Amino acid sequence: MNFISKGSKYAPYLLSLIILGVFLLVWSSLTQVPEFDPEGKDEMALMMLEMNGDIILDENDNYINNPDKLQTVPGPGKVYETAREELKDPFTERGTNDHGIGLLVKYTLERFLTGFLLASVVAIVMGMLIGMSKTLFTALNPFIQLLKPVSPLAWMPLLLYTVKDPFMTSVLVVFMASLWPTMANTAFGVSNIKPDYLRVSQMVELGWLKRFWKVVLPASAPAIFAGLRISFGSALVAVVPAEMLLGELGVGYLSWIEWNNLDISGVIFAIIVVGVVGFILDWGLGKIASRFTYAES
Repeated sequence: MNFISKGSKYAPYLLSLIILGVFLLVWSSLTQVPEFDPEGKDEMALMMLEMNGDIILDENDNYINNPDKLQTVPGPGKVYETAREELKDPFTERGTNDHGIGLLVKYTLERFLTGFLLASVVAIVMGMLIGMSKTLFTALNPFIQLLKPVSPLAWMPLLLYTVKDPFMTSVLVVFMASLWPTMANTAFGVSNIKPDYLRVSQMVELGWLKRFWKVVLPASAPAIFAGLRISFGSALVAVVPAEMLLGELGVGYLSWIEWNNLDISGVIFAIIVVGVVGFILDWGLGKIASRFTYAES
């Protein structure tokens, strides 16, 4: 019985490992380099193919297809080799635009966290004010609905023209991506607080500030953190293409440079790095949210 309970506890993690293993096997099988068939080719033809780099000699002096010349997606082995090479010196500056992956992640996080935190503060304050006033909500709602669907990248030319600084432009792009979900969720959470909570706060004669801090903010915390999770994803999606388009050092810039170098394994590595960083940050945000939210019994 204990074995079953333990098995059920770890079953999701085991299933995740199985899915990962199947994915890697399928990926590897679909990206296998086809064997070279020398049949029908004389020595001169083989020499020309070798000179062109289409074929190479392996350890046993047998001709094989050159994987670097084949227009195929690199397999997990090639991506692993790229990752191992990139992770050797992650915090080394080898040149003006050649920084280690650790530094590139640091630059991306600086832009991301600066824009996200600024937007969160503004969005929560504005959302609180809008949610507590039906008049303000009715007046501002048309503007919010007009600006909310606009892609944050659409703001980039105007922002770059205005601030004339690529770093600040990327921060403001993240700011615009993070602003609306948190603001809308905060306003919704505040406007839907149970009237009983507010009535009790009036009965015990709490002042406006104490009522806000002890009743309004805790009661709307689940909606606020739901908005922050949505904004978090939108901001992470926005910062990578912003770095690509602005040419600012970061994970997005790495992906673009690897594409320009036609190093597809490097592009895949950059995608994996973005996913891992996003997973860690989202996990941390979830842990913080669990400390400030509650489940009604």
